[in-house]
Amino acid sequence: MLTRKQHELLRFIQERLKESGVPPSFDEMKEALDLKSKSGIHRLITALEERGFIRRLPNRARALEVIRQPEQSAGPARGKFSPSVIEGSLGRVRPPAQDDDVAMPVAVPLMGRIAAGVPREAIEQRMSTVSVPPEMLARGEHYALEVRGDSMIEAGILEGDLALIRKGDSAETGDIVVALIDDEEATLKRLRKRGTSIALEAANPAYETRVLGPDRVQIQGKLVGLIRRY
Repeated sequence: MLTRKQHELLRFIQERLKESGVPPSFDEMKEALDLKSKSGIHRLITALEERGFIRRLPNRARALEVIRQPEQSAGPARGKFSPSVIEGSLGRVRPPAQDDDVAMPVAVPLMGRIAAGVPREAIEQRMSTVSVPPEMLARGEHYALEVRGDSMIEAGILEGDLALIRKGDSAETGDIVVALIDDEEATLKRLRKRGTSIALEAANPAYETRVLGPDRVQIQGKLVGLIRRY
């Protein structure tokens, strides 16, 4: 799964290669995607390369090769990373049958990695599933994300933990949420509402609280549990 910006950049590179046979420059890509800095383009190119959509050719300036196109022709909707939680029983708590002694584990999609530190590229594609005891889940659809970084350590969230997320677009002050910033970066932080602004607060004094306008932040779900592997 690509973010909207990643999809737009991949399409722009492909179109430019078809037109002239030469990849666009970083300045051209920055202008086409309306980004403020080349560092944003660098992150997008790195993400596309890691996901196997493009290849950078060594020892050649501006050398990019498109290897494959995304399966879907359109990118994700603005403001939604659409984690593609499969409808049906996957990720949902099912009531046990009357003659069941023990409720069966629930298969929850493991969607990729989430930053508990400096925000990273938005959520990656579904990787696998993880079995979760139903008592750990609330009502609704759920997915899991592997935590990267140490910004939430004082909330008991460590690198390598699996964060269980209930899918949703609303949260209250104090909730730990998956927040999508500017449609392209995702992070796991505690939500604080400050008037009309939204503060994304770390649980580690080494990280500053980010205060953003509501138009820059989309809530993608709330933390409902953690799984730690030893």
